[in-house]
Amino acid sequence: MEKIPMTRAGFDRLDAELKHLKAEERPAIIKEIAEARALGDLSENAEYHAAREKQGFIEGRIKEVEGILSLAEVIDTSKMSGGVKFGATVTIVDEDSDEEKTYQIVGEVEANIEQGLLNIRSPLARALIGKEEGDSVEVATPGGRRSYEILSVRYV
Repeated sequence: MEKIPMTRAGFDRLDAELKHLKAEERPAIIKEIAEARALGDLSENAEYHAAREKQGFIEGRIKEVEGILSLAEVIDTSKMSGGVKFGATVTIVDEDSDEEKTYQIVGEVEANIEQGLLNIRSPLARALIGKEEGDSVEVATPGGRRSYEILSVRYV
């Protein structure tokens, strides 16, 4: 199987989610199922069926997270420097609107654009990889071509 590149913070978030699911969510749903079962006839027991469905989602997510963590390749970004690579925190400015944005380039499973975590396979990240501070990149977006200047590259 192919390794999944991930930052330490992304790995720790998934690990914490897994522990929460196993230590809190799983026991809580087992208790809900037991309480619903005590209500009687299971064929017409909506609480029981809802709890069993929720249990299926929780167990599925546990298996998914375990699989991701088993394939994770944690990349230590604290020892990196230079141009834009995986794990870099990049501040860019849109050359047309002068709007500044800061993104950290991360793996697919930890990407979240609202939190500034940019998927390494996204068009913007692919355009930034290998570039240095002061470089300009052009990216094809759904709204047309955009040009960005790299203001800073940091590794945390």
